[in-house]
Amino acid sequence: MLGSSAPAVPANDFVRQWEEIRADAIDAVDRVGHSGWLVLGSEVREFEQAFAQWWGVEHAVGVASGLDALEIALRSAGVPHGSRVLTTPLTAFATTLAVLRAGAIPVWCDVEETGSLDLDRVERALQRDRSIRAVLPVHLYGHPLDPARLQALAAEHGVTVIEDCAQSAGATRAGLPTGTAGAAAATSLYPTKNLGAMGDGGVLLTDDEQLAAQARRLRDYGQQARYEHVEIGLNSRLDELHAAILRSAMLPRLNGWLKRRREIARRYDSALAESALQPIAPSGGDSAHHLYPVRSTATPAPQMIEALSRAGVSAGRHYPRLCPDQPAASGLGESLDELALARQIADRELSLPINPQLRDDEVERVIEACLEACE
Repeated sequence: MLGSSAPAVPANDFVRQWEEIRADAIDAVDRVGHSGWLVLGSEVREFEQAFAQWWGVEHAVGVASGLDALEIALRSAGVPHGSRVLTTPLTAFATTLAVLRAGAIPVWCDVEETGSLDLDRVERALQRDRSIRAVLPVHLYGHPLDPARLQALAAEHGVTVIEDCAQSAGATRAGLPTGTAGAAAATSLYPTKNLGAMGDGGVLLTDDEQLAAQARRLRDYGQQARYEHVEIGLNSRLDELHAAILRSAMLPRLNGWLKRRREIARRYDSALAESALQPIAPSGGDSAHHLYPVRSTATPAPQMIEALSRAGVSAGRHYPRLCPDQPAASGLGESLDELALARQIADRELSLPINPQLRDDEVERVIEACLEACE
């Protein structure tokens, strides 16, 4: 039986990550320092090009956060101010916040068993309500939604699709990466993400050249040329240091890190299949496994997390309070129904460690702790 004296298994291990990337990261910092250029220079351009190629899109626009990437995507795609945007209640609040900051109204729709937006419900909502102008799905946990279905919704109902890919870097379905079904997508470079910076950052992704150009203006005060401000923009620029470290130290390792996440997920899948911690699996495609979510079917999630903590395992919850229930969203949007399944998942979900720096023995300790906690 595991005891509290066992070394903790962390949700993320940035110390081990630093040990892995240190030499390349220091070289990148030195390169930027010697360049004398610290904001929106060649490092950002080269990272954007490399990341766009890795993701499989024409354009990547580096910004200051995943939240900013979503807001800029909504605005650059021409989602009108005051329009209604259909989105998920089960996600980080940044998704809802981006809709509000873009001047739109969030309309929350229930999810399916995977935790992602229920596209059947989305279709029925679009048939009923022609005032909905955009759909903002989240590829939650790294599980990919069906790109053909998203494309069909956009075509049949005349809505703009903006994908939140903050958790889905590396996920594919039907041979396509997430983020390519709609007008644009946004991903986060927050340190915990599959590709994370040493600080904050985000990227807008699109195949639309004009949309990318608009995004580049919006991230830089709305400037069309130096001191020529043609619209109300943001100060949201990915800096040279982050871009250099991402391109030289992080991105070349990303495929290996994703492979390790898949290995850990497969081991968890096998070990927990018959337990009271039921994995929340994707409905299709290949997940990026940003998180490894399970549903605690017998024990309340807070108690299960406490039991795992006593065994030296760090587990988290994503997300225990729905976006429309947040005080900041009070009176600012509409829920289409009771959001029953989203509430059920929020109440029962917990996330097990799946960072790529985990050793095999630590994965086995997580499994042992989970099985003991289920007894």
